[in-house]
Amino acid sequence: MTLRTRLTDFLDIEHPVLSAPMAFAAGGLLAASVSSAGGLGLIGGGYGDRAWLEREFAAAGNARVGCGFITWSLASNPELLDVVLEHSPAAVMLSFGDPVPFAPKIKAARSKLICQIQSREHAKQAVEAGADIIVAQGSEAGGHGMLRATMTLVPEIADYLAGASPSTLLLAAGGIADGRGLAAALMLGADGVLVGSRFWASKEAAVHPSLQQRAVNATGDETIRTTVADLARGYAWPREFTGRLVQTRFVRDWHGREEQLSNEATLARERTRYLSAMQAGDAENTGVWAGEATALIRDVRPAAELLQTIVAEAESHLKAGARTLAD
Repeated sequence: MTLRTRLTDFLDIEHPVLSAPMAFAAGGLLAASVSSAGGLGLIGGGYGDRAWLEREFAAAGNARVGCGFITWSLASNPELLDVVLEHSPAAVMLSFGDPVPFAPKIKAARSKLICQIQSREHAKQAVEAGADIIVAQGSEAGGHGMLRATMTLVPEIADYLAGASPSTLLLAAGGIADGRGLAAALMLGADGVLVGSRFWASKEAAVHPSLQQRAVNATGDETIRTTVADLARGYAWPREFTGRLVQTRFVRDWHGREEQLSNEATLARERTRYLSAMQAGDAENTGVWAGEATALIRDVRPAAELLQTIVAEAESHLKAGARTLAD
C-alpha cells in the first residue's frame, strides 16, 4: 500500500509528510533528511537571521527543501524573503500573520505557498492570498498556536475548502507524531500532515540532547500553553498566540506571574537564566518547546527513520481498518 494523495502528486514527493519549520530547531540538515527520505523538509526562518538562513540552506546541500517564516516577524524584515527565494525553495510557509503582502512574490518565484492557520477566519485569509496548501494547526501542537483542537479544526477547514477553494490542499498539524496521527488526519479530510515535535526529537534537529530527553520523558499532561518563554526571550508575539512547552521549573516559576516577570530587573535576570540554560542543556531552567504528543515520543532517532516508521504505521492502520470494515 502506498499513501498517494493529492499532496504527494502536487509536490512530487513520495510520502504525504512535511516537517515543520521550527524556529532554531529545523535547520538544513533536518530539512534535507526529511526530503531525502521522501517527504518535504522545511527550514525554519524563525525571527529573521540572514546569516543563519544562508548557513542552513548551505547545510541542506542539493536537497529539495522549503522554508517557513513567522509572518509578523518577517513583516519587519521583509528582505529575508528575497534571500530565501534566491535558493529556489520548493515551498514557502507563512504562519502567524497576514500572508497577503508576501504571497505575490512567493508565487511569482514559482514556489508553492503554504499558509498555516488556526481558525476558519485565517483559512479565508489564506484562500484570498492564493495559498496552494493550508495547514490547519490544532492547539495540541508544540510551539505557538491558538485554541482550536486538531480533531475538529481539520474537518471544518476541509469542508470550507471543498466549497470555497477545492484545489487548495489541506494538511493537519498538532498532536501528530506517529502513524495513527497520519492515518487519522487522512480520514479527517487532510491530504497529508505537517509534523513538528516528533522531528524536533530527531538526531538532525538543532536541539540540545538534554532538552530532547526532557520531552521524551514527559507526558502530554505536562505541557502547557503560556507566554512566559516569549517574555523571557523578548519576543513581542501577538496576544492571540501562545506557546506550548513542557512544564519545566522555569515555566512553573513564572506561569501565572507574568506581571512580575515583566519587571525590568527581574526580566534581565531571568532572560540570562533562560538563554544560558538553553545553551547548556539545562532543561529545567529554560523552555522545552514540545507539544501534547510528547507521550508518543519515546526516543530520539534519525529523521529518515522516523518518517519511514510514521508512514509504515499509517499504512498498517489503514489496511487493518479496511479489513475490519469488510469483515
